[in-house]
Amino acid sequence: MKILVCISSVPDTTSKINFTADKSAFDKNGIQWVINPLDEFSLTKAVKLQESQGATVTVVNVGDALTEAVIRKALAIGANDAIRVNTEAKDSFSVATEIANIAKNGGYDLILCGKESIDYNGGAVPGMVAQLLDQPFVNACVGLEVNGSEVNAVREIEGGKETISVKLPAVIAGQKGMVDEKDLIIPNMRGIMSARTKPLHIQEPVGSEVKVEGVSYDAVPARAAVKMVAADNIGELVRLLHEEAKVI
Repeated sequence: MKILVCISSVPDTTSKINFTADKSAFDKNGIQWVINPLDEFSLTKAVKLQESQGATVTVVNVGDALTEAVIRKALAIGANDAIRVNTEAKDSFSVATEIANIAKNGGYDLILCGKESIDYNGGAVPGMVAQLLDQPFVNACVGLEVNGSEVNAVREIEGGKETISVKLPAVIAGQKGMVDEKDLIIPNMRGIMSARTKPLHIQEPVGSEVKVEGVSYDAVPARAAVKMVAADNIGELVRLLHEEAKVI
């Protein structure tokens, strides 16, 4: 079995987010980059399938050279090799097109990814990849089992869970629950050293069309100062909620 895991390089959630002076772009200076957490659940699942079924695991990332540190971490976690499509990720369609091109040429049985990235939260890439490949697609999975030529994917629905059986090849978008958080793999020294020798292939883009362009960015407004009201001063609390907060 050949598994392709799509990973995105995203800012660490503790990073301070800033934009350029003209608000036209995200300011990357001083940012710590990590594997998109939802992609990491899928990557861990792929490594477990590697152990249980002898699968080979390839990670793919669409990005410039700055993403290679994150790709190397994915290799340290357990992927066999990696592909970086040498172009900046600009919108969901162009990224999905590049991934679909890699998948078509690689003959992968299963494509795993996170249901969305935590920076833009678009959630569009997995479904687009499936559509471009004309493959079955299951979104927001919290469980996955491979049985020969088909997979049973479990996803949450309102009031419970449903299990969907699909034939391979297929695209599965995972989320928290695909594996237990305690099972997420922290690379050890052996994994880090072996990652340095694993193949990282650089592939030029097919020149896919960019359909969405960011015009400007605005930071979230700073929180207003907190006003303290004495516990026994109910009248003042009601006045503030009515006249200033305007919630009653």
